Amino acid sequence: MRKVNLITVLTFGVFIACNTSKTENHVSNNNETKVKEININSKFQIFTTAKDTNLKLTKTKDGVFSEKVQTLETELAVFVNPKKTFQEYLGIGGAITDASSEVFATLNKEQQEEFLQAYFGKNGINYNIIRTSIHSSDFGLGSHTYVDEGDAALKTFSIEKDKEKRIPFIKRAIELIEDDLVFYASPWSPPAFMKTNKNMLRGGKLLPKFRQAWANYYAKFIKAYEDEGIPVWGLTIQNEPMAVQRWESCIYTAAEERDFLKKYLGPTLEKEGLGDKKIIVWDHNRDLISERANTIFEDKEAAKYAWGIGFHWYETWTGGLPKYDNLKNIKESFPSKNMMFTEGCQEGFDTERMHYWPNAERYGNSMINDFNSGVVGWTDWNILLDERGGPNHVQNFCFAPIHANTKTSELTYTPTYFYIGHFSKFINPGAKRVSTTTSRTSLESTSFLNSDGSLVTVVMNKTDAKINYKLAVGNLESVIEILPHAMQTIVY
Repeated sequence: MRKVNLITVLTFGVFIACNTSKTENHVSNNNETKVKEININSKFQIFTTAKDTNLKLTKTKDGVFSEKVQTLETELAVFVNPKKTFQEYLGIGGAITDASSEVFATLNKEQQEEFLQAYFGKNGINYNIIRTSIHSSDFGLGSHTYVDEGDAALKTFSIEKDKEKRIPFIKRAIELIEDDLVFYASPWSPPAFMKTNKNMLRGGKLLPKFRQAWANYYAKFIKAYEDEGIPVWGLTIQNEPMAVQRWESCIYTAAEERDFLKKYLGPTLEKEGLGDKKIIVWDHNRDLISERANTIFEDKEAAKYAWGIGFHWYETWTGGLPKYDNLKNIKESFPSKNMMFTEGCQEGFDTERMHYWPNAERYGNSMINDFNSGVVGWTDWNILLDERGGPNHVQNFCFAPIHANTKTSELTYTPTYFYIGHFSKFINPGAKRVSTTTSRTSLESTSFLNSDGSLVTVVMNKTDAKINYKLAVGNLESVIEILPHAMQTIVY
């Protein structure tokens, strides 16, 4: 098992190891993890990232607990009840796209190694989830598939293009992840000849006569990647199945996705000896997620193939509020099904906003509330992009946690990278979410119980004010200060 040191980040890309380690023993569903004994004078550590400071995942304080007293209405508090635990944490990660692979290939050896260590290394932020596309998405130099046009028999199927840059990049990442790897893939569009509009771009639908051929395509992808030594954990059926995009896209109604799953994809994977692969439905926004869940999960034949449901956050792109209640409804309605955040990024790339703090706070808000809604895993979009927010073959440029200047190889670590690290660095796969609430909306918080008995509480302050709050854990408490526009991780 890999052991990961907690870190203090002094400057972008420079990591200094502290002496606190974390183990990655998984929590079994049949074994109850017990909290390490916490008493009066028990110590805790605080790690902080804050706007307009040099604090970036920096250890800022050691504290101690005292006996809890009744909280007053005038006090701000975070209440943690370790006796109440919920879903098991799968992990956090990002997508290795063709775009990320193109940019990574431009880096020199030293910067490639720095980048890999920053995300996956023992002193980095401990990513263990990787998503990739089945052939092309918009983030790349152009569209491509794995077969010649018109080859419904898939006789020409080949992943040779992926072997040029994408697969070598993925292999270097998974060498560092080891036991906790969750690698999954998503298609943006079937080949053009399989679609109603004869185009991989701008929507269209899968023609009924090609449903079996398309199901076979997934199986061939899985086998081809596993032949390369990349274990495939699972896949999503279709990226954003209700969006007609100017890039690779394909439309499925809820009924169409249900029927493709139960009549073609599910049975095909079982027939090909791939029945253990996890299948995620929907893979789109929170707004329409309930309709998709109701349609698929209430159909017994379809539901038996579905591990869970995936979602993105782009329902907020017009300025609306995230629909976290829809996630809670799904968890209540279908408690045996899992929820996974499968994609999110900050749109509208602008070089001048590379260190724009609200971008990071959007991540913090989503991660805290998604996990508190029952989500088991969280996947960012592109793991790396260039100085323009690409490459993207339809100029849909976006932000990534880390950008690289392809002319100088300089890496830029955005605040988002550090905000994600406040979760992924300290919470171990197999951890259980712990009951956590706040007494005011000025703070947001979530907690997890690691399998070694340690507790991790993440607290975010999006306000312009410095706040003193009470961290109340069972019968103990401590008063903690959090800076304006800051993220804290408390380990105890």
